[in-house]
Amino acid sequence: MIQTLATVIRNEVIAPGYGRAALACGEGFARARPGQFVMLGFPEAIDPLLRRPFSIHRLVAGGSAGPGIEVLYKVVGHATRRLSRVAPGEPLSLLGPLGRGFQVPSGVKRLFCVAGGFGVAPFVFLAEWLQGRPSAPAAIELFLGGRGREDLLCTADFERLGIPVHLTTDDGSCGDQCRVTDPFAAALARERPDLVLACGPRAMLACVLGIVRAQRIACQLSIEAMMACGMGACLGCAVEGRRDPSRFLHACVDGPVFDAEEIDLE
Repeated sequence: MIQTLATVIRNEVIAPGYGRAALACGEGFARARPGQFVMLGFPEAIDPLLRRPFSIHRLVAGGSAGPGIEVLYKVVGHATRRLSRVAPGEPLSLLGPLGRGFQVPSGVKRLFCVAGGFGVAPFVFLAEWLQGRPSAPAAIELFLGGRGREDLLCTADFERLGIPVHLTTDDGSCGDQCRVTDPFAAALARERPDLVLACGPRAMLACVLGIVRAQRIACQLSIEAMMACGMGACLGCAVEGRRDPSRFLHACVDGPVFDAEEIDLE
C-alpha cells in the first residue's frame, strides 16, 4: 500500500455525466492487479474531508510525468463534481493499491464478464492485463448493460482488444432492450464458460449469483460499497458471509472481489 500525492495527467469527459482521469503516481502502482481499487482525495481538503474509493481502470505509462493509473468516475455528488473539474498538473491524494482483485487461473479457457453501467471500470484493466499472457483465456466475452446509451462505457476499448461485447439498455436506445443478465443466461445455455466475473449494482450481482449457482459455474463478484477508510478500520463496507452468516466480511480488505460462495446478497 502506497500513500502519495499523484499528479493529474489528463481529465476528460467520456460520456454525459462520466469522466476518466489519468494520474501519475509512481512505479509502485505497477504492481496493482485488476479488481483492486484506490482511495482518492483532495490535498488539505475539508469538504470533502474523506477520500473516495475508485476501481483502478487501467495502468498508464504516464510519459514525462511517470507511470500511473486511470480511474473512471460518475458525477453523482460533491466529491465527483470536484474531481470532474480537476485540471492537468494538479495534485490528488492517493492511497492504494487496495483490496483483493480478480483471480483468473491458468486453466480458464472461456471467460464471461458481466458489467452493469459503471461496473465496467475494472474490466478494461483486466482485459488489457490478460493480453499476451500465455495463461490468458482463449475466449473472453463481455455483457454490458445500462439504463441508456450514455451508460454503455468503454465499448471501443474492448473492440480494440477483439473482445465481443453484448449490449443491453433499459430504454432500448442501444443493443437489446432487456436486463444484461438475459443475454448472459442465454449465452450460458449455448456454451458454458469456465469462469464468470461480474461487477455492477447489487440487484444485478444477485441475479448473476443465482444463475451461476444453479449451473455450478465458478464466479467472482466485485462489490460496490461505500468506504470511509479503505483499510478495514471503519467497518462501513460490511458484507454478510455465506459460510458463516454471523461473520461479516468487508469489501475493502476481504474484497472488493469475492468468490461467489463467500457472500450472501439476498
